[in-house]
Amino acid sequence: MNEFTLSCPAPMLSEERILLAHGGGGRLMHQLLERVFLPAFRDPALEARHDGAALEIQGVRLAFTTDSYVVRPLFFPGGNIGDLAINGTVNDLAMCGARPLYLSAGFILEEGLAMETLRRVTDSMRAAAERAGVRLVTGDTKVVDQGHGDGIYINTAGIGVIEAPGEIGPQRVEPGDAVLVSGDLGAHGVAILSVREGLEFEAPIASDTAPLWEPVAALLAAGIEVHCLRDLTRGGLASALNEIAQARGLLISLEEAAIPVSEPVKGACEILGLDPLYVANEGRFVAFVPQSQAERALEALKSVPVSAGAVQVGSVLEEKTAAVVLRSRVGGRRVVDMLSGEQLPRIC
Repeated sequence: MNEFTLSCPAPMLSEERILLAHGGGGRLMHQLLERVFLPAFRDPALEARHDGAALEIQGVRLAFTTDSYVVRPLFFPGGNIGDLAINGTVNDLAMCGARPLYLSAGFILEEGLAMETLRRVTDSMRAAAERAGVRLVTGDTKVVDQGHGDGIYINTAGIGVIEAPGEIGPQRVEPGDAVLVSGDLGAHGVAILSVREGLEFEAPIASDTAPLWEPVAALLAAGIEVHCLRDLTRGGLASALNEIAQARGLLISLEEAAIPVSEPVKGACEILGLDPLYVANEGRFVAFVPQSQAERALEALKSVPVSAGAVQVGSVLEEKTAAVVLRSRVGGRRVVDMLSGEQLPRIC
């Protein structure tokens, strides 16, 4: 779903005001969308609650999305705010089953920003766009007073042509669907935190930021009946699955032993008290496909380098309960709820 970057330090929204603070995502973001933005801008395209809007113009099916990037720090292991902005928007289009084509970019620059910093960011954006096969065709620039912009904020919008033969979205999820993830989780959020807090781990951890249209195209080319796709950005796997479970009113069951987390990320999360299920990713997604096609879907995903680590982590159950549950390695079960806030703010 397109995200509005607001947050609140309290567990519930005030009827009179919203306090802006670090954090966001999770239950509070869901409340903002349900109580404020959807009622204000009611539209069938928004009601789909997906990563972008699916539109049809003169018989052509298009996907349209927008996103804003306020990551801190601007540069981190594996990427920076520039390639993050390109990849994030390309991936929102890919999650709609659309081949990304054109992007816009709006820059909010803080007075006093070094021109060399801006050049590094724009150079990385150009390289990321070339890698993803998209063109940046329009944009805007604004400058704000020193102390009011934190260097650079970037807003992007993207348009792509939907190549999926059928509709892709939470409304298509069915009991019996297999839940697949495209690779190991948590690297992006931990990479951001390591730089922000000056932490060093035994093994280097780099962001997984990458474009995701290629693995989605591989699923479509293999004839997989893709029901839903969602990139695992802010709030991680847990938040994405909770959004889908609530939108569809179904129970999603996960197997802890199947969820891929690299040893460096797992160790870092244990030290920092983080749950990898909630840590952001920028090059990973979840796919819902019929269980009968899960093996072929995994073969298609593994044929692409960015999703070579794809695995099945769970399934959708018959129970009419809007929740996500996790079966632990020892056989116990617990509810994986949506966080009130977010473990790591300013990560995208």
